[in-house]
Amino acid sequence: MFSATFPREIQQLARDFLNDYVFLTVGRVGSTHSSIRQVLRYVEDTDKYKDLRRLLEDQSEEGLTLVSQHRRRSREVVVDRIFVETKRRADELEHILCRDRYPATSIHGDRTQAEREEALRDFKMGARPILVATDVAARGLDISHVNHVINYDLPHNIDDYVHRIGRTGRVGNLGTATSFVNESGRPILRDLWALLEENEQEVPSWFMSLMRDVTSSKSSRYGPGKGRVKGGPRSASFGSRDFRQHSSSGDFRRFEMDNGRTRGLSSPRKGGGGM
Repeated sequence: MFSATFPREIQQLARDFLNDYVFLTVGRVGSTHSSIRQVLRYVEDTDKYKDLRRLLEDQSEEGLTLVSQHRRRSREVVVDRIFVETKRRADELEHILCRDRYPATSIHGDRTQAEREEALRDFKMGARPILVATDVAARGLDISHVNHVINYDLPHNIDDYVHRIGRTGRVGNLGTATSFVNESGRPILRDLWALLEENEQEVPSWFMSLMRDVTSSKSSRYGPGKGRVKGGPRSASFGSRDFRQHSSSGDFRRFEMDNGRTRGLSSPRKGGGGM
């Protein structure tokens, strides 16, 4: 079982199907790869489509293109994946993009299996190099030549953000993840800030001001000391540790890979017995 994040509830599900599994981590679980350049743009909801078009046009002019593996090497194709929060938004955005002569397709939970396969085929082949998707496409789809992910709508938790932007910068390629940010993204602002700092990404000054405004609003609503911007670890639970080490029974075996070195830890627990 492979995942960029492995929170406790998923570990518990895995325990139901995997017998005495080995927990292996490479790097820090829940982090992002250095091959992904993360860019934040402050955009009000009413201006999102205008900014999206500007972004797509600028991208072509700046040559942020790639050669699709399924086309002749002389044919350059801009390949983007745009994430939205709702199925309706995905359908609407696909329709508007196609109307304005941007070759787009979409994928979400209401699509039939045949429709999903057709959309992915058109996307991979470069026939429709813009894919509008909900989080149904954030996990498990490995398309190596996606060079740009756009968070048209921010997700509600940082785990989904990590999975979304992980669709670019794969198998040694460089990628860009652009996120449209405004007050509606408040659920993940603090975790997003910590993630950017950890990966030495640029944090705009307006983002810090926005985060202070949001957290001070929480403070006035819930009382002194609440919602204050602080440093330190993120509040999200990515599952960077095997939850069995906190279990009251069973043997704990964990292997951790760090900079090419693998270490094994064994910590027997009281009560004995396997899983």
